[in-house]
Amino acid sequence: MLRLSELRLPLDHSADALPDAIARRLSISKEDVLSFTVFKRSYDARKSHSLSLIYIVDVEVANETVLLKKFSGDLHLKPTPDMEYHFVGKAPPDVANRPMVIGFGPCGIFAALILAQMGFKPIVLERGKAVRERTQDTWGLWRKNTLNPESNVQFGEGGAGTFSDGKLYSQIKDPKHYGRKVISEFVKAGAPEEILYVSKPHIGTFRLVGMVETMRAEIIELGGDIRFQQRVTDIVIEDGQVRGVKTASGDEIRSDHVVLALGHSARDTFEMLHARGVFMEAKPFSVGFRIEHPQSLIDKARLGPHAGHPLLGAADYKLVHHASNGRAVYSFCMCPGGTVVAATSEPNRVVTNGMSQYSRNERNANAGIVVGITPEDFPGEGPLAGIELQRQLESRAFELGGRTYEAPGQLVGDFLQGKPSTQLGSVEPSYKPGVHLTDLSSALPDYAIAAMREAIPAFDRQIKGFNLYDAVLTGVETRTSSPLRITRGENCQSLNVKGLYPAGEGAGYAGGILSAGVDGIRVAEALAIDMLKQP
Repeated sequence: MLRLSELRLPLDHSADALPDAIARRLSISKEDVLSFTVFKRSYDARKSHSLSLIYIVDVEVANETVLLKKFSGDLHLKPTPDMEYHFVGKAPPDVANRPMVIGFGPCGIFAALILAQMGFKPIVLERGKAVRERTQDTWGLWRKNTLNPESNVQFGEGGAGTFSDGKLYSQIKDPKHYGRKVISEFVKAGAPEEILYVSKPHIGTFRLVGMVETMRAEIIELGGDIRFQQRVTDIVIEDGQVRGVKTASGDEIRSDHVVLALGHSARDTFEMLHARGVFMEAKPFSVGFRIEHPQSLIDKARLGPHAGHPLLGAADYKLVHHASNGRAVYSFCMCPGGTVVAATSEPNRVVTNGMSQYSRNERNANAGIVVGITPEDFPGEGPLAGIELQRQLESRAFELGGRTYEAPGQLVGDFLQGKPSTQLGSVEPSYKPGVHLTDLSSALPDYAIAAMREAIPAFDRQIKGFNLYDAVLTGVETRTSSPLRITRGENCQSLNVKGLYPAGEGAGYAGGILSAGVDGIRVAEALAIDMLKQP
């Protein structure tokens, strides 16, 4: 087949327009187009008054070799690459020492799934609960101000990505097309087929719940063993080789191959690994606030007269500003038509995150507006110093919010003028348990506040109305990524503990559902290759 890109058509084109455009581009008759599938559909909103759809299609034609020769200099025509997933091996019939996966978020799910599909029958330990029980516990914080430290937005089946927008796009390099495997498995588990071709696919929380359960069932059917409410409290290392783990329930489970798919909030586990001498290092991350606008404002600014078109849905944005004090300020995890959610995993701390359903039909748009920080900004030294900074900021947010798990908030106009907010305007914040209006200037370091006050008016020049006085800032956003990296070598194993495979967001090797799933596949393959080499 041939892959043909940069096919531009009007937003409301007819059903015949795409095959006509393919034939016209290839200078052949429609009858010579034997079949085609849409690989990707995106849109160009730079000129909102004349917005167009852009297609990449895979085309089957009768004279493929002739056309490739004819269009040899055309950068937008090439053979369709092989994007099928190919397993690196198959486990022997009797796996004597089963691999272990710690954590059952996106990374852990795909590590376990690939291992199971290859016949390795992994043992999965997840500190939280199964996804539906976990959802009830999460609502306990949102509705009743009651936090379960072991079952919340951060901990439990599906990981933090379950309570997000369910975005499935990333800027990672993916030469082996692992991302296609991730998305294909999601479709097999019940996701809408459109995520295979839309340019910015998303699923949403409610759909993710059922999909996670389906993938769990496949792993179990293939011989995997998934154990919930099993918090790992220690790791067994003998002569530089991992030999297993110990859990809070008192069990010791032996394994010579352990995947650490912890997620970015497993702070107690990071501390344990550090105490056991597992090599890790501090890394940059970002801190900031959530900002909420009416979704209609974002739609109008981004899509102009096409705002509300059913094919386009709720509009998103991606913004960055380099402040005069040297700090980068950028939008993070933008959730069109979504809500701001309570995402703490520790008592007496407040953390915000964003979430959308598949429909993206809530009244507000929200995004993190965050400032990049580096280990030089952390209090103290060592790989755990970033965690200490996160905890300081989250505790301060708890105090500013009234010590009830309400989040501290401020109108954008008041924030820019440096005065406390006392009443809401036209934008009603979506955060539950609630927002306590205050002055956010002490919620983050001074350099971060200064950079954000410079960035928001700059963003208004890109999205008209972004500095709307009544838009609401909610604090704090601190879990943008892991504050440390559990460094690994080219074989995906820890630098100083053989058989230990740091993976995903918690280990500092992913950021988001898709990249975490891809890293889970990558690590599962490395682990399988190592097991297959052993006698």
